[in-house]
Amino acid sequence: MIKGLAITPPTLGRISIGRVVEKNGKRLPEKDDQFTITSQIQNKEGWVKHPLDEQLRANAPNQKLRSIPVRMIFNDPDLNLRAEYTFFDRQTGRPVCVGDGQTCQRLTNQGVEQHPCPSPDLCPLAQGGNCKPYGRLHVNLDDSDEFGTFIFRTTGFNSIRTLAARLSYYHAASNGLLSCLPLQLTLRGKSTTQSYRQPVYYVDLTLREGVDLQSAIHTAREIDQQSKQAGFNQEALDHMARQGFANAKFEMDLEEGLDVVEELYNIEKTRQEEESFGHDLQQSLQKSVKVMN
Repeated sequence: MIKGLAITPPTLGRISIGRVVEKNGKRLPEKDDQFTITSQIQNKEGWVKHPLDEQLRANAPNQKLRSIPVRMIFNDPDLNLRAEYTFFDRQTGRPVCVGDGQTCQRLTNQGVEQHPCPSPDLCPLAQGGNCKPYGRLHVNLDDSDEFGTFIFRTTGFNSIRTLAARLSYYHAASNGLLSCLPLQLTLRGKSTTQSYRQPVYYVDLTLREGVDLQSAIHTAREIDQQSKQAGFNQEALDHMARQGFANAKFEMDLEEGLDVVEELYNIEKTRQEEESFGHDLQQSLQKSVKVMN
């Protein structure tokens, strides 16, 4: 195995809750209230939709894709959801520093060094919103390719925290049979003071419609027994995946980093521009009131 090359699950496509659009000559992220499943090919209009998108959308209410049936590849929750604090160079898309809140791997002129990771709020390097939580969820959508995955990328605390909790809970409740459970991604929304009462959408992981936990666990046990009888070794699969992820200091490549910077990191910039505009507008209104008085 080539050292320094992260061996990650084969990616067949992407799952997103937004897209990149061109406005006034700039490519900016635009949030959405539904899922979109795309291939890994882009054209002038953006990412080309995967055939599964149309298939699932045909049966969705108002053709709004807000739930997607999925299967986990691994039993270990941390193999399905990869999440760290990540500092990207916004020009090149290269990861500069990756940490877990305790230690971090940082790229310097002397190579990759290990440093304490105090989290973005307390790290001098992270000031200005340059370091964010960055999560990648790998899921299987098509049984015709048992190990092929579709990847959902996010820098949102809500999605990362919710997905991490669900994966660990389902893993514990099923006695470690996470890969055998019938699950689905579900889009949820909430409003907060910070979002100016506007809905913020995040991704949750639940059992599929009409399936209760007891039935899901019973089905998972049957699938696990059938797989073992056929000679399938889930523990060995998890072990190899763990080794593959650990084969490099940084899991992300340059292309992935550039996509993340364009689609996810610019959301904060757009939000700051909107807040700045709102602040300037408020000041202008206050000045107008003073003049009138």
